Amino acid sequence: MRLHHVQVACPPGGEDDARRFYGEGLGMTEVAKPADLARRGGAWFRAFDGEAVTAEVHVGVEDPFAPARKAHPAFVLDREQYDAVLARLDELGFAPDRSQADSFPGHERFHVFDGHGNRVEVLTPRER
Repeated sequence: MRLHHVQVACPPGGEDDARRFYGEGLGMTEVAKPADLARRGGAWFRAFDGEAVTAEVHVGVEDPFAPARKAHPAFVLDREQYDAVLARLDELGFAPDRSQADSFPGHERFHVFDGHGNRVEVLTPRER
């Protein structure tokens, strides 16, 4: 078994904020939704390692919308990617929270809220 994607929600019209966070901030690539799903709104993002898809996030429109403040996707990055994502998110004004950086054994991590208030975790393995 492997995970195909994780879905998070946004309010109607929230696609540009999703692009700013998942595309610009996390560095994921927006991919076209299938035509029959595109009319629903939202946006899909993928991360790649060469040709291989390593992560996929589907941002779907919910009305009424309520952000996921506890439930969250968690992305594991190598140290260079982690530092770059942390800096980009901070630069974009997303205010990563590093207060729990040392609370997950074997990893350094931070939490951040996307442009709609959904919680996201980013981790990198600690060097031994």
